[in-house]
Amino acid sequence: MSELRILPAGDLSVVAEFGNEISTACNEKVRLLNQNLKKKKIKGIVEMVPTFRSLLIYYDPLVISYEKLCKYIRSASKTKGNIKNDSRRIIEIPVCYGGQYGEDLAFVAEYAGMSKEEVIRIHSGRDYRIYMLGFLPGFPYLGGMDSRLTTPRLPNPRTLIPAGSVGIGGEQTGIYPVASPGGWRLIGRTPLKLYDSEREKTTLYQAGDYIRFRPVDEEEYHRIKEQVESGTFRCKITLEN
Repeated sequence: MSELRILPAGDLSVVAEFGNEISTACNEKVRLLNQNLKKKKIKGIVEMVPTFRSLLIYYDPLVISYEKLCKYIRSASKTKGNIKNDSRRIIEIPVCYGGQYGEDLAFVAEYAGMSKEEVIRIHSGRDYRIYMLGFLPGFPYLGGMDSRLTTPRLPNPRTLIPAGSVGIGGEQTGIYPVASPGGWRLIGRTPLKLYDSEREKTTLYQAGDYIRFRPVDEEEYHRIKEQVESGTFRCKITLEN
């Protein structure tokens, strides 16, 4: 893995970059730097956005200079420590696979040379680390998908994908939190409202959390959806060491 690189990103931000790979080790360095800089409460830092392998830092040049900020970043990157809360925070996402909820499930199964039931079992059989949120508000980029489910994106993206759609794009899987265009293969849909600008916490999860997909049938899908709409549904969140 490469050493830390600090790169200017316009007049108001810098990028602290760790390597060029998608891995847990690289992402842990990003999260640790983010945590260490927050602890320092540096005047002039406006916002920090962690990604797969880098930390984007917005700053006010009238309060802190680029050179001084870089010194803080280098110092914080050398500070040893552990990410707060070593427990894994796992958010359970109920998903109705296939049919009108996942119209590409049959294609994914055929491409992988397995049955639709096998795809569902494999896809829902592990926990997925959220490396970052991006593309759309609350869109989780997940790591750890079984390589057997790797499927090429659509040659022509759809103009509208329903909110809650679960898809596969290449070696990754993710969830569309709001209705939008997209080119991933749709294999299911969750009735949960993953992003809500009216909530105190707009998303149900954050970078560093884990997502666990739980298959549900159509009847349970609609039952959960009714509870979500009435405000009575409580998302299952567990902590595991």
